[in-house]
Amino acid sequence: MGPEGLLDFLASSPTSGHAVGKACDLLRSGGFSETTEYGLLDGQLPVEFFVRRGTGSLIAAKLGTDEPAAAGFRIACAHTDFPGLRLRNNPVRQAGGHSVLSVEIYGSPILSTWFDRDLGLAGTAVRREPGGRLGTVPFRIAGMAARISMPAMHLNRGMNEDGFSFNKEDHIQPILAAGPFSNEDLAGAVAGACGLPAEELSGWTAHLVDVQPPSVGGIRGGFVTGQGIDDLAMCHAGIEALLSAGRAPSTSVLCLFDNEEVGSSTGAGAQSGFLDTVLECLSGGTREMHRALLGSVLVSIDAAHAVNPAWESKFERGNRPLSNAGPVIKVNAQERYATSALTEAYFRECASAAGSPVQVFACRNDIPCGSTIGPMLATRLGVPSVDAGNPVMSMHSIRECTGIEDHGRMTAVLAKHLEGAVGL
Repeated sequence: MGPEGLLDFLASSPTSGHAVGKACDLLRSGGFSETTEYGLLDGQLPVEFFVRRGTGSLIAAKLGTDEPAAAGFRIACAHTDFPGLRLRNNPVRQAGGHSVLSVEIYGSPILSTWFDRDLGLAGTAVRREPGGRLGTVPFRIAGMAARISMPAMHLNRGMNEDGFSFNKEDHIQPILAAGPFSNEDLAGAVAGACGLPAEELSGWTAHLVDVQPPSVGGIRGGFVTGQGIDDLAMCHAGIEALLSAGRAPSTSVLCLFDNEEVGSSTGAGAQSGFLDTVLECLSGGTREMHRALLGSVLVSIDAAHAVNPAWESKFERGNRPLSNAGPVIKVNAQERYATSALTEAYFRECASAAGSPVQVFACRNDIPCGSTIGPMLATRLGVPSVDAGNPVMSMHSIRECTGIEDHGRMTAVLAKHLEGAVGL
């Protein structure tokens, strides 16, 4: 599998809303039909369908040849959001003869990587639809819209020796324009990007985004770099796996959730009842769903840490994932990952069936471990679960880096999982 599909998905997904829109396009082109949660509750279940909640969450399913209560579910879950900077309400301010933006930090980005980069604006606008309901429109303002400038070396002489330090509120003020620019001007630019008259814009929200497109790099072309690889790359792998997986007795379910980077406690996040609703509708009732869950397995796919050769000491010496050496199983004694001995063996067998190598990540005792949506879903559903992902360098930077060979491998492993090629 070449990198073109992944590059296109990354380039098309400056926000979680755009990522879900692109996912819908890919699923439709693969024969999946869109339905609504009302349609699910009414029992309208095509063999292959997807349903959205909010702007940034989507669940797609391929019905099994057997009822879920008899054959269970094969579930894969990823997240569509990534760390960054979100505009506050009434964001335009005047400072030092310039118009600047007031932003809030979303998640935990490496903030220093946002300085001295060309930044664009993308988000979701709200309009009143002809039928009277409010509807959303994704937008992206073309080109560079803002920049966060560092102080010159001459004004901060100790920067290289002492490190670059800054205040998160005072110094992260993206410069929007030299001279006056108003909130009304910005709203007009948003309306224009949506193709709407300004008076039809009911509201909007936006993030700053990297305008440099994703690319293939390295002297041998071994890396993919871009914004949001964590976790858009795994979203794309899950979509491609679902499209390519054969229909099996078990029902295949792919979940793409918003808001993982801020804890998932939202109406459309992994801690919501979105997945529960879909699984209950697929099962035909609560009792049948619980019976189906007894025969199910879940793979949480989220980026794993790849060894950075300049920072090898940050890694536990026996579990150091390398770029282009295969998908990574993530294990943690504090249960920050959902992997057990049983589910690790399950993932290894899926990888073996796909002809893929496998690596393992375990963190050092003196470096706290991150987490994923795997443990929260395993806790709520009681389903055997494994945490896995492809190795990524510079995780949470505005520009991340992953091995080009691992993407096709993970896609193939997930296809084996979703089509029930391995029993549990």
